[in-house]
Amino acid sequence: MFGSERRRQIADLVESQERASVAELASRFQVSEVTIRKDLGRLEADRVVQRVHGGVILAATEIGRRGPDHSEPAFQLRERLQQAEKAAIGAAAAELIEDGDSIVIDASTTALHVARHLRDKRELTVITNGVRVATELSGLRGVTVLMPGGRLRWEAFSLVGTWGESMLARVNIQKALVGAVGLTLEHGLTDVTEEEAEVKRAMVGAARQVVAVIDHTKWGRVALSTFCPIERVDLVITDARAPDAMVAEVRARGIEVRTAN
Repeated sequence: MFGSERRRQIADLVESQERASVAELASRFQVSEVTIRKDLGRLEADRVVQRVHGGVILAATEIGRRGPDHSEPAFQLRERLQQAEKAAIGAAAAELIEDGDSIVIDASTTALHVARHLRDKRELTVITNGVRVATELSGLRGVTVLMPGGRLRWEAFSLVGTWGESMLARVNIQKALVGAVGLTLEHGLTDVTEEEAEVKRAMVGAARQVVAVIDHTKWGRVALSTFCPIERVDLVITDARAPDAMVAEVRARGIEVRTAN
């Protein structure tokens, strides 16, 4: 495993459980503790984790304990990663949206980039569980924003729970634009928490077309919960660094893959 991939997996692990020890990580990835400490140093420099005695914690966890004036949710940490790729994917995905559409967008950082390119749409209805997405679209004359009820997850600025299922069941949705932590042929689109996956399943189930908006780091990865099997995906929008072999396999399943420049 390359160091960059190991560091991405370490970041995902710490994000899901909020802390990890050096010994645990060395055992999990079958490398020395010296190597793990170097990885953690790189991740701390990127402000993804914060080192503590014997291991690391999620940067947002420790910062948030200092009070609201210093809090920095995990969403903001993830937002710094692959910014150029996500911006390109967001622009490409927004081109699919037509005036008069009703769409659902999840609370992922890539979905936020989609929202930023919807400002010129007219008579557009957007259903989202993302607080940041809703804020981005609020006040636009041509866009109506609907949010399902639920519990606020501050880590992702998202609303989770089953409250929104009744809303999604009553509306006609053309497209669901969803991010993911991982995409594989066996497990489809996956997320790190069951709560987020639960909401995304309802979004996918209500939409005529499912569009996955994922950068190259998500290909070949599997997170805790599947929210969309691969056969339910209609289109994947990704960046030029997506693995060619896996892209070909997805296309062989009849799924369109577009590369955003």
